Amino acid sequence: MLTQKDQKTIRSKLDNIYKIFLSKKDIDYFENEIIQIIKDFNKKNSKKRRSISEKTTLVICYGDSVYSEKKKSIKVFQSFFQKKLKEYFNTIHFLPFYPSSSDSGFAVKDHFKVENKLGNWLDIKNISKSINIMADMVINHSSARGLWFKNFLKEKEPGKDYFLTVDSKFNTSKVVRPRDHKLLKKIKIFKKPDYLWRTFSPDQIDLNFKNPSVLIQFIKLMIHLINNGVTIFRLDAIAYLWKENRTRCINLKQTHEIIKLLRVIINLLNIKTTIITETNLPEKENLSYFGKNDEAHWIYNFSLPPLLIHAFLFENSSFLNKWSKNLPNTKHANSYLNFIASHDGIGIRPTEGLLDKKTLNNFLNRLKKNGSKFSYRKVQNKIKKVYEANITVYDALKKTDYDQNGQFYLERYISAHAIMISFEGIPAIYFNSIFGTSNDEAKFIITGNNRDVNRYKWNVKNLTNKLKNNTSKQSIFYKKICNLLSIRRKQKAFHPNALRLTLNFGPKIYGFKRISKDKKQTILCITNLSSKSQNIKIEKKNKKMKNLIDSKTIINKKKILSLKPLETVWLSNI
Repeated sequence: MLTQKDQKTIRSKLDNIYKIFLSKKDIDYFENEIIQIIKDFNKKNSKKRRSISEKTTLVICYGDSVYSEKKKSIKVFQSFFQKKLKEYFNTIHFLPFYPSSSDSGFAVKDHFKVENKLGNWLDIKNISKSINIMADMVINHSSARGLWFKNFLKEKEPGKDYFLTVDSKFNTSKVVRPRDHKLLKKIKIFKKPDYLWRTFSPDQIDLNFKNPSVLIQFIKLMIHLINNGVTIFRLDAIAYLWKENRTRCINLKQTHEIIKLLRVIINLLNIKTTIITETNLPEKENLSYFGKNDEAHWIYNFSLPPLLIHAFLFENSSFLNKWSKNLPNTKHANSYLNFIASHDGIGIRPTEGLLDKKTLNNFLNRLKKNGSKFSYRKVQNKIKKVYEANITVYDALKKTDYDQNGQFYLERYISAHAIMISFEGIPAIYFNSIFGTSNDEAKFIITGNNRDVNRYKWNVKNLTNKLKNNTSKQSIFYKKICNLLSIRRKQKAFHPNALRLTLNFGPKIYGFKRISKDKKQTILCITNLSSKSQNIKIEKKNKKMKNLIDSKTIINKKKILSLKPLETVWLSNI
């Protein structure tokens, strides 16, 4: 039952967004529409709640990350998941499964359909009966070849006034860019010359959220996704949503107000769901999307991947240590989503203010030696900067200046994941990372798209056969990653909101302490970043702690812990 207070809250958010653009009568109309959407949904659905725990773990995948010639891909993935992954993951993040014209699903042609070759809504709903489903709301833009844009050109609904156009007087000199193509495209329609806004590519036209009908469409999409089993929403590229003349056109107040409105709406729905913002930005800007505990429930921990990989490549915890010491602990029901790899690459913008210029250049040069491609963004004065390094985590960590032959590539890879899995927050592992997949150079040669090096698709029979072979690379990586996840799920100190305290053992070691919410369990997570054995002295009270990963770990009478090259220990008091 919606109270007067609830309705006032919705109205307040709408006023914050649209008061200077719309009349009171128009805002009344959209307020009533939102209230009716909520009432209609709640009539059909009983109350269901969600919570996070140490068992909350995500696998990130495409609908066709594994495929077969005989079945639709989502069904193939479901079967593979049930056999090989269900024991270790309780949530699947399906990257965009909508009909799309480019960018591996992110140029959406129709947000309300499933790409036919992948499957249908029933397939997704069936999986959601036993597994949490996270899905993308590609909210900033839509395909130039999609239904909405075709209707936009014809001034038909749905699509009329859905896309952002600006005139020649719009000053874009301060606009923050994530890409290096030309931002505006001149078009001559509607009897006047206008410019279409294209943040991410010529095929991805930005939507016009100054038109509330666009916002209503995404509220309806959210309802549609919930009805089909989705309970976690990834708001893709959300930071770029709102544009104003002579501004940076990123992280604007109205963008935050729209997220707050979506949060208010889902709080009023009987089925409780989760909002996660995808903002590949410097740390302070990324953290702002928690708001005052009234925006995103989760945010991507974007600074973790580059700092973690840097620490291993240079056997130096200094930058990672300083960052993690300053990273705020999360509040109840909020969480970091921790990851090392994604479908894109290793974001470089999140290192701004964390790595100095010389350190960053050395980092990029080392990644280049390991086989990385680089995607760039435009900054002012036509200068280009690296936006992301396009490389799999396996290749990124394979060799270092200290280990030029890659003798410890496996230990380095597993320890990097051990840190991510045990860090405060929720771990998310990209499907290909579970099997130590290398750069897909063949796909890159065909498409020329840098990001495709990290988007390999597995024939399900081929992958299954490799996992049956105990000596195959895929089988070894799979068992070691899944072992870490299996251990995590049993530890109260690995609850996403359990306290994290950074420990300082010098530059060759990275460590932190996790303390369970009931204060009964403490785990010391300690990693030797170096390709040489290291000894560290630990406090007397930690002398009898057991290593959850390897029971052979010994702390001698002098309270010295010996760590093998690139070894991680999880020392627990219980």
